Amino acid sequence: MKKQGYHFVGKHSAVKICEYTANGLRGGTLCYKYSFYGIKSWQCIQSTPAIGCDLGCRFCWRLIPEEIGVNWNELNAVDKWDNPEYIIDNMIIEQRRIVSGYKSNADTPLRMKRWAEANNPKHVAISLTGEPTFYPKLSKLIEGFHKRGISTFLVTNGTLPEAIERLTTLPTQLYVSVEAPDEETYNKVVRPKIKDTWNRYLKTLGMLKHLGTRTVLRMTLVKGLNMNNPDGYADLIKLAMPNYVEVKGFSYVGGAREDARGLSLSSMPNHQEIKEFAKVLAEKTSFITTAEHMPSRIVLLSRDQESAANRIIDFSKIC
Repeated sequence: MKKQGYHFVGKHSAVKICEYTANGLRGGTLCYKYSFYGIKSWQCIQSTPAIGCDLGCRFCWRLIPEEIGVNWNELNAVDKWDNPEYIIDNMIIEQRRIVSGYKSNADTPLRMKRWAEANNPKHVAISLTGEPTFYPKLSKLIEGFHKRGISTFLVTNGTLPEAIERLTTLPTQLYVSVEAPDEETYNKVVRPKIKDTWNRYLKTLGMLKHLGTRTVLRMTLVKGLNMNNPDGYADLIKLAMPNYVEVKGFSYVGGAREDARGLSLSSMPNHQEIKEFAKVLAEKTSFITTAEHMPSRIVLLSRDQESAANRIIDFSKIC
């Protein structure tokens, strides 16, 4: 993982620079989160407080230990969890260490301005790798980021609904990954390491409309694997009734290139195919097509006009 650019924080957390953070520092193309929600890519920390995961999703960019001959129990890898403030402090330190190398590229006023801002992160994506709801002090971690004026996007695979129920401080935006439209496809795609994952996942989806924070379903569509049964996806959307649905194409990168996954470049849908699939979902759910980001091959659907109008994060409310 270190060879892949991960910077470890304590026993079980990590940060890693995102392609769009690097692009932003160079004055280039920005992340879809900038287009959709107003997140400045160069001020975003891509992180996780738990590098282990209870799924082995075939499309995931991370390396799965068993696939490279490493015997590591990801479900029981930590004997003692680091404190939230320690994690926050050191995630910021590592992020500054990462972006320090971009100062040599800050040869224009725009790049210098962005490099200076990058040393003062304003957003953290808790989504880098693993399943962040494994971390038992997640509420305090989110609360600590908010106290520093840093917004939070938490991404979960939804297999631990009890962990979400325990959150006393909710993230600015809560994502639940959508890997499949039905149980049979789900088990084929995610290769679960714990029992009853589908029903646990459905329980999480059913909780979303009652949480009182912004919610998103994020779909990763893979041709020949899970890019089918739009009726099944529509049922999941209706169950969760999130503020937003992100319909995104799979990228053939990182661990997804392992032979054991059975994927290839042809598994990647193009942007037009994503748009067509998103249009079908919008028709079946009455969601509104709101925005798109061609470099990421992603289309944003909004639950209603209010969600569409208020999709840009109000950072003055992050405190």
